[in-house]
Amino acid sequence: MFKPKSFIPALFALALVAGPAHAAGNLVAVLEAEIVTLDPHFSTAYISRTFGYMVFDTLFAKDSKGEIKPQMVQDWKVSPDGLTYSFTLRDGLKWHDGQPVTAADCVASLRRWGSRSALGRRIFAITASLEPTDAKTFVLTLKEPSGLVIDALGNPVSPVAFMMPERIAKTPGDQRITEIVGSGPFVYSKADHRTGDRMILKKFADYVPRPEPADFLAGGKRVNVDTLEIRVIPDGATAASALQAGEVDFMQYAPFDLLPTLEKNSRVKLLNFTGGNMFAGAYRLNAASKPFDDPAIRRVLWKLVDQREVLDALGLDAKYATPCATFFTCGTTYDSKAGTEAAAKPSIEAARAALKATKYAGEPVIVMEANDLEAPRVSAQVLAERLKQAGFNVDLQVMDWASVLARRAKKEGWSVYGVHAGGFDLGSPLTNVMVAFNCADFTGWQCDARITPLMEAFAKAPAEEDRKKIAAEIQTVMYDQAPGIPWGQFAQPALYRATLRNLIPSAIPVFWNVEK
Repeated sequence: MFKPKSFIPALFALALVAGPAHAAGNLVAVLEAEIVTLDPHFSTAYISRTFGYMVFDTLFAKDSKGEIKPQMVQDWKVSPDGLTYSFTLRDGLKWHDGQPVTAADCVASLRRWGSRSALGRRIFAITASLEPTDAKTFVLTLKEPSGLVIDALGNPVSPVAFMMPERIAKTPGDQRITEIVGSGPFVYSKADHRTGDRMILKKFADYVPRPEPADFLAGGKRVNVDTLEIRVIPDGATAASALQAGEVDFMQYAPFDLLPTLEKNSRVKLLNFTGGNMFAGAYRLNAASKPFDDPAIRRVLWKLVDQREVLDALGLDAKYATPCATFFTCGTTYDSKAGTEAAAKPSIEAARAALKATKYAGEPVIVMEANDLEAPRVSAQVLAERLKQAGFNVDLQVMDWASVLARRAKKEGWSVYGVHAGGFDLGSPLTNVMVAFNCADFTGWQCDARITPLMEAFAKAPAEEDRKKIAAEIQTVMYDQAPGIPWGQFAQPALYRATLRNLIPSAIPVFWNVEK
């Protein structure tokens, strides 16, 4: 989540004096939060996904063009009827305990992942069998064709389909694994893990990278440092000062209020993001409770929400933020303009006129403001003021984010809240929370009978072009129903020492390929 930290002058001043460099073989990073859950299947937390990509590996992976490429898989083939997939693993794959990676390991891992992932559940709902045929080959047989198998296996939406040894993968999905053994480029060192202070990941000497160059999450994961030290520094200004002093090499989220100063410092560099590497923000509406149980009243917000105003209120420079009308993340595969005419030229006057044409009877609009997260807090404040100006009866209620999550699970007691999520997670109808849980959702209680068959058609469509057309149809319905209103897309840039080279531009921090 977006948490810009306040400026601390005394600490920042220390960064003007270069500190002692640490060993070249040790890269020190500060991530968005402490890594608490080490089981990447168990949690959807982004920080657990980051840990997963370091320690575990995937059968397929997404490259910078958004294409899914083989990773642990060497070869695969699909039968002419689209029902049978045969996968053969690469040579030389080993677990961190020295044992070879087998097809049985991958089968067990996929079954565990399938019990935790929305994409996985869709694949396993149409799976007739999934079995190893020899040490390196396994076969997936479907009951009906689907164009999503390879995409699901390589999709970075959390929880990711990370592979584990069979004995570990047999742990039920609702229980955390207790032994951390992957086959990825870094090895987790339990002996060096100090909770609240630091975690040590060591280069896996026996890792065999793919021959291709590294490309986002795909390609050859060549590690050029001996250890990756992940420090726990909760305050952003403190972490930025440590980085400028040479005590830290990489910081996942540079504090927004420090960006103007950081941009002038020749010792550091900022890594901006676009497309799926950005965050996408939206207002989630309660379709089960008045007044937003009426889609006509929900549609008034298309006239009301000015995305540029929200982004400006967050203090974001245009190079870090952009309005985005699509539900499926601008710059990603299913980015579409379908239906977006409804959101053109928002104004208080237009919203006021649209509201008068509805059956709105002055019911209170309860806006939940999360006061411990900057983007949800500011976006809620902006919306509350514009709702008042348009003629709504507004009740702005301030609470922490945990209380927002608890309240939204109920059909009464709230009307709208601001939220944001990773662009990759919102980039597909099957993973976008405003769409994927239609008629079964506790984040907005939205149900539209038109969405369900479109989702089924999307999942079954064999070609990407067909899926793009269906996604556009889904978005048209979403604009008509307005279960959520996008309020903009933004990036929180990473900060790193200028001494680092070949850092992969990724909002999911990865530390292969980088040199120090």
